[in-house]
This record gives sequence, C-alpha cells and structure tokens, in this order.
Amino acid sequence: MLEPLNEGFLSRVSDLLLCRWTCRHCCQKCYESSCCQSSEDEVEILGPFPAQTPPWLMASRSSDKDGDSVHTASDVPLTPRTNSPDRRCSSSDTSKSTYSLTRRISSLESRRPSSPLIDIKPIEFGVLSAKKEPIQPSVLRRTYTPDDYFRKFEPRLYSLDSNSDDVDFLTDEEILSKYQLGMLHFSTQYDLLHNHLTVRVIEARDLPPPISQDGSRQDMAHSNPYVKICLLPDQKNSKQTGVKRKTQKPVFEERYTFEIPFLEAQRRTLLLTVVDFDKFSRHCVIGKVSVPLCEVDLVKGGHWWKALIPSSQNEVELGELLLSLNYLPSAGRLNVDVIRAKQLLQTDVSQGSDPFVKIQLVHGLKLVKTKKTSFLRGTIDPFYNESFSFKVPQEELENASLVFTVFGHNMKSSNDFIGRIVIGQYSSGPSESNHWRRMLNTHRTAVEQWHSLRSRAECDRVSPASLEVT
Repeated sequence: MLEPLNEGFLSRVSDLLLCRWTCRHCCQKCYESSCCQSSEDEVEILGPFPAQTPPWLMASRSSDKDGDSVHTASDVPLTPRTNSPDRRCSSSDTSKSTYSLTRRISSLESRRPSSPLIDIKPIEFGVLSAKKEPIQPSVLRRTYTPDDYFRKFEPRLYSLDSNSDDVDFLTDEEILSKYQLGMLHFSTQYDLLHNHLTVRVIEARDLPPPISQDGSRQDMAHSNPYVKICLLPDQKNSKQTGVKRKTQKPVFEERYTFEIPFLEAQRRTLLLTVVDFDKFSRHCVIGKVSVPLCEVDLVKGGHWWKALIPSSQNEVELGELLLSLNYLPSAGRLNVDVIRAKQLLQTDVSQGSDPFVKIQLVHGLKLVKTKKTSFLRGTIDPFYNESFSFKVPQEELENASLVFTVFGHNMKSSNDFIGRIVIGQYSSGPSESNHWRRMLNTHRTAVEQWHSLRSRAECDRVSPASLEVT
C-alpha cells in the first residue's frame, strides 16, 4: 500500500521545484525548509521564469534510471531529517542525501501530471530612439494637389489685380514716382457701440489729366473726379462721393458708414477707387487704393495719405436693377415689378442722376409694347416699386422678350443712356436666362432677382431683341 504524503512534504517539494538557484546546498536547504543563504561559489541566476532543470540534477536522474527504473513510496521517508545545531553533515552524508533527494524527485515527477508552461517574454524598458518607428499607426490623410486646393475658393474675389504683388514692396514715394497717378487722403474709425465702420474721404491731389477713350472729351485739361468706396470681397454694396468739377485737387470731405460686425470688418479690405466722370464718354478709372483692415487699428482709427496705383478695371460698373416677374396662365398676363436700382452710373455732374426705367415687350423680333417708370431726381440709388402688366398668351410666352433700359432724364437734350438688360427668349446673359426660367417653372409666384446692367453694345451683340428697341 502507498502511504499518503503529508502536506509539509508537498509544500517543501513545491518550494524546491520553484527554486531558481542551481547549487546543491540550496536545493537541500529548500527541502529542509531552511533559509537560502547564497555564497560566492554557488549562485547562478537563470533567465526568465520558469527556470530550467539544473544539469547536475539531470545527470543524477539519468544515472538513477540506469540502476533502478522503478521507485515506490516506501523509499521516501514521511518526515525529513532535521539538522541540529550541534550536528554537522560530512561530505559522504551530503552526497547520500543528494542521491536520495534525486530519487524522491524523480519518483514524484513520474506520478504527478505535467503542468502547462507559460511563455513569459521579458519586458523591455528603454527610451525609443529617433530611428525607431512610433507605436501608434500613422493616420492616413488625403493628399491634395494644387488644383484641388485652389478650386475651393475664387481668387478673383481677393486678388485685386496682377500688379498688387509688385506694389506691396514699394513705398508711397516710389509708387507715386512710378505711376504718377496722385495721392488720396482718407481715414477710418470703427464704432464699437453702434457696430459700424466709418470711412471718411477727405481729399486728393496731383491727379493726372483726363484720358478720353474715343476722342469725344471736350475738356482735356481738367478731370471731374469722384471716389467709390467698398469693402472687398463685396463690391455690390458700395458708396460713391459727389463729383468735383474740373479739378486735379478735389476736396471731398464726405463720410460713409458700413453696418458690419467688428470681427467681419477685420477680414475685409477697404477699396477706394478714384474715377473720372465723363458725360459724353465712358467713366474712366484714374487709380485705386486698397487697405487690408486687419493691418490697421480700427477702434483707434487713423488718417492716411496713399499713392494711387493702376487698376485692371478701366470702366466703371453701370449699376444694378432689382426686378420681379410673375406670369398668370389663366389670365394670360405677364406682370413685371420694377423695385429699385443701386449704384447707377452718374449722368449729371452737379445733381447725380434723374434715372427712370423703360420696359419694352418684344415678340420674336417685333416690338409690341413700351412702358416706363417715373424718374427720381438727384439720386443713383432710386426706389421705384412700380408694377406693369403685359398681355401675353401662354402659347406666345416662349417667344417673348423683355428689354429693360435705364436712362438718366434730361430736359434739355436726349436722355442719357445708363444700362440695359434683356430677359426672355433672347436674354442678354446667363443671369437673365436663369430668372426667366425660374418664372416659367413657378407660375402664379413672383420671382425676384438682381441684375447687373450692361452696355448697349454688349446687349446688341448677344441679343437680337436689343436691336429692335431704341
């Protein structure tokens, strides 16, 4: 019969198996539950857990298998021998105890099941060098080509012209001597209490003599200058000073207010354009001054003398017209509302303009009906709010065209032409075609839209309906 093993013996055997020291005395002391006392000739540290079996123990087990292949529990004593303080082991006793210990271990290992081994890799602690790759995977980002980048915005809204880059590196004296277009005196001030920007146009000096585009200019010795003010990139909501007659040193002393938040004002660029008024020819741009508002102290304000630089825009815009169109299929009526206009071309030096709008219905290439609004005195931003109705059957609507012409009223001579647009079958541009198409798709609903006025020559070139009216 096999005798049961006591718990003390199993605990000492487990301590022996988990021991990481390879000296013989250490194994014996672990078995006898004594403290491990290392010495210089018996310490050898192995690698990471679990430790391998010592070579001397493997040699003893191989020699033991050659002699006795089977061991029983009767060979293993139940209680191990203890060392008293006044008793010492000789070298022969040590060898015998080692031999008997080897037989006991081999007997136990043959009976206990094998336990799985855990492969624990050593953890490396150290500073990553610059040559090693980072642990986190790199984020995949889309690469943009230059074409994709510049397709996101419209450079024409922010770049004034091609010469602006060269002018940035020149002083005002160098610009004045290079272009000889004169200088402009102005100031800015932002009101935080009322959230508006005030631009004061003071005066100009040393302006060049006028340039006539077609030779019809009568007075070639003096200019009739005025100044247009806007905050880029918004060129529609612009302001305009009065015209100063026959002078190269005009004094304006006019203030204009822009309702705009402070943060938005810092993103804008103040553009001042000096224009030469010519009643008998086209208005010509003398020069311009641009100031990014992010570079100035808006709250503190300031005054500047700036030299004028050439502008790529030789002609002044003719203005804009706000119209509303509505068609009633059941009644066969085409309703037109002339609401307002803004920044019209000035036709009178002293009084501005007396503008009115003429509306002409053209069917195919034949003038059918003509109507016109009342004229408003001394303004370039008129409010009309006048309605007109034309009899147009639904089957004739596709061949109809509306010609809108803005004139400056003149009692002494013929009316001064300001601008024109054509809406309908022979539209003068894509904006006009879009307005007409929207009206056809939404019957019984008024459709409003702003339109930029065009010259007579431009309308005659692209629209046959413009050639049929006067």
